[in-house]
Amino acid sequence: MTPASPPAFRLSVLDQAPIAEGSTGGQALRNSIDLAQNAEALGFFRYWLAEHHATPGLASASPEVMVSAVASATRRIRVGTGGIMLPHYSPFKVAETFSMLAGLFPGRIDLGVGRAPGTDGRTAYALQRDRRERAPDDFPQQLAELLAYLDDRMPEDHPFATLARTLPGRPDVPAPWLLGSSPDSANWAAETGLPYCIADFINPQGVPLAHRYRSGFQALESRNLSAPYLMAAVWVICADTDVEAERLAASSLMLFRLLHRGELIAVPTPEDALRFLERDPPTGAPGATRRRRMILGTPETVRAGIEAVAAEYGADEIMIVNIMHDHDARRRSYALIAEAFGLAASDATEPNAVFV
Repeated sequence: MTPASPPAFRLSVLDQAPIAEGSTGGQALRNSIDLAQNAEALGFFRYWLAEHHATPGLASASPEVMVSAVASATRRIRVGTGGIMLPHYSPFKVAETFSMLAGLFPGRIDLGVGRAPGTDGRTAYALQRDRRERAPDDFPQQLAELLAYLDDRMPEDHPFATLARTLPGRPDVPAPWLLGSSPDSANWAAETGLPYCIADFINPQGVPLAHRYRSGFQALESRNLSAPYLMAAVWVICADTDVEAERLAASSLMLFRLLHRGELIAVPTPEDALRFLERDPPTGAPGATRRRRMILGTPETVRAGIEAVAAEYGADEIMIVNIMHDHDARRRSYALIAEAFGLAASDATEPNAVFV
C-alpha cells in the first residue's frame, strides 16, 4: 500500500469533553487527557478545549484548567482553548491566567476567545459577578483590553496601563486567536490582525466569513502574523466502514435534536440514539436532521471530505471535533484520520515553535 501523502494544511483537535451516559464528568476529563496524549503521538498539531456550562453532556466548564492538565501530560503539541468565552470574564484575569500558562509551557499555549456564552441565558446570568443588571454586549472593548495586556500596549493614560507589565509569565505570552461563526467575528479578527478559527460545525455556510477576514486583514506590528491565517473547525467521525461511522454519529444527532428542544442529556449510546431517531424522525425539509455539516465514513471518505472543506475555505488548518459515546471509538477515529493523511509524531510542533 502506498503511504498517504501529508496534507497541505495542518490538522488539529477540538475536544468538548463529552460525558457518556453511565459515566461521570471526572472520567470525561481524564478521557480528554488521554485523547490529547494520543493526538500528540499521532502527529496532530494542536489540541484545544472548549467551554460549555451547565450541561450533563459536556464536562469542560473551565478550559483553562484543562489546558494546564493537558499541557502537563504532553510534551510537544500546542494546547489551547476553543475557546474562552470572554463576556463571562475580566480581560485582566484572562491575561494573567494565560500568562501563567505561557510561562509554565513556553511556546505551546494558544488563547482562543469567543463571544458566545457557551450556555443558556439563565446560566450566563449565574456566571456574572454583578447581577444587578445583564452584562453589556461590549465584546470588542473586552478584546481590545485583553490584547493590550498581552501586547503591553495599553495607552499610558489608561488607568490600568501599568498592569500589563505585571503579567507573571512574561516574557512568554499565549498566542491569541479569535473564534467565531458570524460576520462580526471575521471583521474583528481582521481588524486586530489575529488568526481566525471559523466554527464550520456550527455554521457550515462560513466561506463568506473567510473572504471577509482575508480581504480586511490588517497585519499589525504587535502580532507575530504578517498574513491572515485561517482555521476551520469541522465535525468528523472516521471508522472502518461508512455504516459504523453513521452508527457512531447517531449519539450526537440525538444530543443535538434534544438540545434544540431545550432537553439536555448525557451522550447516549449509539443503540439508544438509533432507536430514538427511528421513533422521532426529522421534520421539515430533507436533511433537516443535519443542520451541521458532518463528514462521516472510512478513511478514504473522510480524507476526501476534509480536503474538500479545506479547499472551500482556503484553510491553513483544519480542526476536527466530534462527540461519541465510546472513548475508544474516538481514539480510533483520530488514529484513522492521522493514518489517512500520513501524519507522524514528527509533524507535531516542537517546544518553543511559533504557532504558524
